[in-house]
Amino acid sequence: MLKLLQNEWMKLWAKKGTWVMAGLVVILVIGMVGLVKWTETLTADDGTPDWRTAAQAELTQDKSSLDADLLKGESKRMTEERVMMNEYRLANNVPPIGDISREGMIYDPSVGSIALLLTVIVAAGIVASEFSQGTIKMLLTRPVKRWKILTSKYAAVLLFGVLLMIIGFATTILCAFIFFPAGGGQALAVSGGKVVEVSVWSHGLYVLLLSFGNVVITASFAFMIGSVFRSSGMAIGLSLFIYFTGNIVVSLLSRFEIVKYLLFTHMDLTIYESNFRLHDDITLPFSLAVLAVYWVIFLIISYGVFTKRDITA
Repeated sequence: MLKLLQNEWMKLWAKKGTWVMAGLVVILVIGMVGLVKWTETLTADDGTPDWRTAAQAELTQDKSSLDADLLKGESKRMTEERVMMNEYRLANNVPPIGDISREGMIYDPSVGSIALLLTVIVAAGIVASEFSQGTIKMLLTRPVKRWKILTSKYAAVLLFGVLLMIIGFATTILCAFIFFPAGGGQALAVSGGKVVEVSVWSHGLYVLLLSFGNVVITASFAFMIGSVFRSSGMAIGLSLFIYFTGNIVVSLLSRFEIVKYLLFTHMDLTIYESNFRLHDDITLPFSLAVLAVYWVIFLIISYGVFTKRDITA
């Protein structure tokens, strides 16, 4: 199996397009950080209130919402935790991490979307290209079970996605140190009913891990379409369609119970590190369970079709 994976990895990097995609990650991340830096220069003197004023205003608003008993479920829990953290900040003079700062860039790296789009291209074509180039017969005549061949291709796709995420995060860190001074501030979280300080590095890696969930599920869908229909164009098109229109579908169906079980609702796991919740009954474990079901379905279809397909024609 390792030799098959090594072979797929070498085939992948033998293509110029793979190197171009790796370079694109670096270029796009630098461009995004540069845009943030440019935005900072435009809003440097916009009269933004200091962090104490903002924290006090948010604390007052959250307490009013809790006193009015307007919240429930996840929304109530998040608001209660936000109250605890703001009270801790004001009592101990702990400023938050600025969004436009060195620590802010590391705390919340935005590389998942870039890695996803490029990984989808590889996932869509890694099987379909074997058919379009006429190499599938030679590949399947080897004394190796078909499921092992497909597994090696799928593993190569995931490894490529991991590598792009690492490249993107490393570029973000480098740019953060080059373009932004140390801004101070401290990230907080609630653990075991107590407010604790959080490392920007550990949180950045955690956000990266959450982002990779979207990469895996979208790449698996593209891999399935490419394996079943032998068309990389269709696989890329459908995958990007799902990625860009998913939020619209979820918004339209947000009033209905079925939205809890749609793939689109759970693709972006990074929302669990934000203050946004689509539905109070949806939690991270629930989202992971739903994604796992879809992931298994995608792989069952991929392996089922590929292992039984007649390639003599």
